[in-house]
Amino acid sequence: MNNNKTNLPFATSNYTTMLIGLAVILGGFLIMTLDTEEFGFGALGLTIGPLVTILGFVIEFWAILRKPSNS
Repeated sequence: MNNNKTNLPFATSNYTTMLIGLAVILGGFLIMTLDTEEFGFGALGLTIGPLVTILGFVIEFWAILRKPSNS
């Protein structure tokens, strides 16, 4: 059995991309809270914020599924 601790499932670039995706998701939620319309029914709360949040989740999935370049 090989106990090599340097054999991680993700590379540094994967973790960096995951952090970027998390920041985009939080940015999408922040955009939704900035909507001044009642109950969030403005353009920020219904269109732009959710699209940015979905983009963040796409970045997260891409970061997880991307093969590390060092292997």
